[in-house]
Amino acid sequence: MSDIEPGAPVPEGDGPVAAPADPADATAIPRPWLTPGVRGIGFASLLSDLGHEIPTALLPSFLGTTLGASAAALGLIEGIADALSGITKVIGGALADDPHRRRSIAVGGYTLTAVLSAAIGLATSAWQVGVLRAGSWAARGIRGPSRNALLADAVHPSAFGRAYGFERAMDNLGAVIGPILALGLVALVGIREAILLSVIPGLLAAGAIVYAVRHLDKPKERHTAPIRLVVRPLMRGTLGRLFVGVSLFEVGNMAATLLILRATDALAPERGQEAAATLAIALYVVYNIAATVSAVPAGRIADRVGPRMVFAGGVGLFAVAYALFALPSPSVLVMGAAFTLAGIAIGAVETGENAAVAGLAPGHQRGSAFGLLAGIQSMGDFVASAVIGIVWTIAGPSIAFGVAVVAMLASVVSLVTLRERPGSGAAETSAES
Repeated sequence: MSDIEPGAPVPEGDGPVAAPADPADATAIPRPWLTPGVRGIGFASLLSDLGHEIPTALLPSFLGTTLGASAAALGLIEGIADALSGITKVIGGALADDPHRRRSIAVGGYTLTAVLSAAIGLATSAWQVGVLRAGSWAARGIRGPSRNALLADAVHPSAFGRAYGFERAMDNLGAVIGPILALGLVALVGIREAILLSVIPGLLAAGAIVYAVRHLDKPKERHTAPIRLVVRPLMRGTLGRLFVGVSLFEVGNMAATLLILRATDALAPERGQEAAATLAIALYVVYNIAATVSAVPAGRIADRVGPRMVFAGGVGLFAVAYALFALPSPSVLVMGAAFTLAGIAIGAVETGENAAVAGLAPGHQRGSAFGLLAGIQSMGDFVASAVIGIVWTIAGPSIAFGVAVVAMLASVVSLVTLRERPGSGAAETSAES
């Protein structure tokens, strides 16, 4: 039976939690999982997502109507911001390997994201918006691995699934509330003022991270090794084989905007372009609600059967959802089912992959593991959306979604057939490093 107390940092070399926890241990000593640290990080995700969704939702109108910028400017700004976010996530992983440093990076990252995002409301030209947007997205990227590593510090490994499920649920809830709040603020105070007011939930998110950090046990020793990007040791053993499954999934994980486009195009002949576009956005809201509702149950299942299997189940649901999107003339009911399944799937996937990485990575390289995961996700998102967009243009949406289904099925096979060897996981990776 483990003698680690709830909320204590996981020692280096702790074994993998991809397999279910010992039932006898779980029933003999109930371990609380919704610790103050988990709650603080969860509410930080909710408030931060709510805060930065306000300028995100208003950015097209602000650039086009208020500043008179072109659609090309919007695309360039978002492309640079997304690229910087992906790069800084990988860098943030190396920084987060130090348990002391990950605390200050998380607090600073949330604070800087809030201030820079809200400052967009003061911009008088498109280039100023671009600088502020890129800076806020870079800060958002660099804090991510630290937040995920802190979450592993906040709870016993037997509850990783529930902890990461709670965080994902709160993050998705912020994505639901944020755009709605943005519309209400615009009606009350205007676009500039609404963007400026987004600093309030953003700074509250930073306060929630401070609350979480104060309820975590302080690390006894500081990680004094030089800051370096760890990749090769993490790509060996069970964790490396898990990343293969993640990569295959990301190759088919297209941007949600393509799902909205598919629904709009499919429903337009019957309902008209404007009505179809409105209905597609409503279906996207359903997608986010489904992701919010499914995350915590997915985490509970992950703690029972293992996060890898929950991850694989979510990928399988994506395959079914994409098969529905691939139908030649899907009805609104079929589209509703596809968006709902995709929402449930992303809730399970994000929860399962985060919990699996937390359990398989060694404690002193957990930040790098989450940075590598984020790098794979960012590169996969780019490749998936670009490739599927090209296939869509050349061969049509049915073939494009068919390609995504094949990628999802390949990922499921990779994850289900992954076998953990004795001594694999965190201890194995730590020894190899």
